[in-house]
Amino acid sequence: MTDTIFGYAFKNPALLEEALTTPAYRMTVPGARDNQRLEFLGDAVLDFLAADRLYSESPGLDEGTLTVRRTHMVSTPALCAAAARHSIAPLLRRNKGAGPLAENAKTLADAIEAVIGAAWIDGGLEAAKTVFNALDLESNAENGSWSGNPKGDLQIKAQSMTPPRHPKYTLVATGGKAHEPVFTVKVEVDGLGEAEASAGSRKEADAAAAAKLLASI
Repeated sequence: MTDTIFGYAFKNPALLEEALTTPAYRMTVPGARDNQRLEFLGDAVLDFLAADRLYSESPGLDEGTLTVRRTHMVSTPALCAAAARHSIAPLLRRNKGAGPLAENAKTLADAIEAVIGAAWIDGGLEAAKTVFNALDLESNAENGSWSGNPKGDLQIKAQSMTPPRHPKYTLVATGGKAHEPVFTVKVEVDGLGEAEASAGSRKEADAAAAAKLLASI
């Protein structure tokens, strides 16, 4: 088992092994630790690193645009593309007899997030940054399959289904300070799934949630 990935050498190789162990592997080895907990942590770390990069390098962009670009940057297709560039699929621990993974398999994106989570635990922020930099996700911030109107794009996508669907937006929480409110919105489309996002206005939170759902499809 390798102890180096994305240019980072793990001090504790067991963390990397766990990050590359898919839930399905437990069908072969029931007692194995899979990567779901590390994926949970890595998802948050990845969002933070992408937000930090965009905030630093795009001083002229407003919150809504930054949110949309971050969603593109860390989307499942973007992470799957990074996994393909670095030939991650053969490194995964999967159940015995599993067939080849499709290049867009969410399992690959989950593993990328898990590796970032493992790097965070192993070496802190700098280790996670090393992995993040190697992924080279910046190009995805601007190049997406949908326009600058994610709510409209999601509406079109939903109405093109059979039968036609309609996105449902729900305000699930409000917080922050009076002058700096935070709105959290969940959007659901039957057959496509759901996504949740937060922003400084209801309108921006709606758009961010739609963008997040579109990126997951």
